[in-house]
Parts: sequence; C-alpha cells; structure tokens
Amino acid sequence: MSEGFLRWMTLLAGLSSLLLAGFQAQAGLPETVALVRPGVVAVGTMQMTRRPPARLLGTGFVIGDGTLVVTNAHVVPELLAVEEMEYLAVFAGRGKHPQRRRARQLAMDLKYDLAILKIEGDPLPMLRLGDSDRVREGESIAFTGFPIGAVLGLYPVTHHGLVSAISPIVLPAPSGRQLTAKMIKRLRDPFDIFQLDATAYPGNSGSPLYLPKTGEVIGVLNMVLIKETKESILEKPSGISYAIPIKHLKALLETVEDK
Repeated sequence: MSEGFLRWMTLLAGLSSLLLAGFQAQAGLPETVALVRPGVVAVGTMQMTRRPPARLLGTGFVIGDGTLVVTNAHVVPELLAVEEMEYLAVFAGRGKHPQRRRARQLAMDLKYDLAILKIEGDPLPMLRLGDSDRVREGESIAFTGFPIGAVLGLYPVTHHGLVSAISPIVLPAPSGRQLTAKMIKRLRDPFDIFQLDATAYPGNSGSPLYLPKTGEVIGVLNMVLIKETKESILEKPSGISYAIPIKHLKALLETVEDK
C-alpha cells in the first residue's frame, strides 16, 4: 500500500470525524426544542367583546415555581381598557385552542427591558436559567417564540444561530412618559448585549435564548434590527437580533423573592 494512499485515507478519516462531530453537536437540538417548547408562552391581552378577543403582543417563558412568566417590558401594555373588561393574559399550549391564563405584572426593569408576570392557575412547565457570563462570541444558540403571532393558532417557531458579538448598548424607554431622570442617568451607562446572527421578528420579543445542547436559558430576545418598513419586515428580515443576558433577569428575580 503506497504512502500517498495512506495519507489520503488518513485525511478522509479526519474529515469523516469532523463531519460526525458536527452532526452529533446538532443532533440534540430537536430533543432540546421538545423540552423547551412547553415552557414558551404568548403574552397579550383578552377582551371578550373584541373580535378577535385575544391580542398577542409578544412571547414569554415560564420560570421559578411555574407561575412566573418572563417577557420584555415593552411587551406589557402601559394601559388596559379595564372599563371594557380587558386584562393581561398569557396563552399556553399548542394548537388552535390554547390555555388562557389571567396575569398581572409582578416586577419590571425598564433599563434592561424585562418584566416578570404572575399567572393564575396551576403551574406550567418551567425553563432552567443558565450562566450568561460564560457565553462566548461564536457560540451556538436557539430561541423559540411566536414571530407572527397566532394567525393559525399557537404554534411556536424555533430559530438557530450563533452569538455574533457581545457589545455595549443603551435601550431607550418604551415611551416618553417612562423617561424619568433616573432613566436618563442610566442612558449614560451602556451594558453588554448579545448580538445574534439569526432571523427574528418583532413577535419574538421576550423569547428565551437558550443553549441547543442543554436548553438552559442564557438571554431574553429583546429587539430586531429593522431595515425595512413594518409592512415588509416579514418579506425582508434583517437577520440581526439582540438579546438581554439572563444575569439581569436573575437580579430582577431577586427583588421579587425579597418581597
């Protein structure tokens, strides 16, 4: 057997090992999605006199004892038409007939655009929180949410990508009424955020960002870089989105546990 042939066979064996390793790294994603999906919910409002009565505003995910839901602060409406029986709601399950849970705001952090809601009823499947300080640029990630609402029912969508950059950013207040002197001071203090090389849409706000191998949540989808109009974003997405590191949620959660 010639020396050249042996080198060729060695090269082929090395390439095969690399391909197999890559396949094994991705083989667990379907199982992880199946594990994560029950803990992903839609966040919106309910008003029985409205058609349709449910209005989805974003995504959320369940943590803690199964009755706490995390989402973005900008997903939670500032005002509800209480006189018309409108209330904050979380929608769980999958399909055309999801569970509907009444919810209330438990905690909010406008700087990091995070909110924690408390839902009524039995606990829902919860997700595990990971360590966002250990996330590196180039690391594989996935997120699951409701990018286009629930036009045909509650069917969560999963996207896969990587952390393309960890860079500082300042998040504006959702509205001018919330721009207090304290918030203006915070605008001078940017914090690191995950920039993702993955396609997301405004409905993904509040989606859990997690590790494909373990399902541990390392961030909360916050916003999408929009280069087109709102009407054409579904046709021409930017492919760039951002997520808040989960350590900021942990800090907010501590304030809830202290109450």
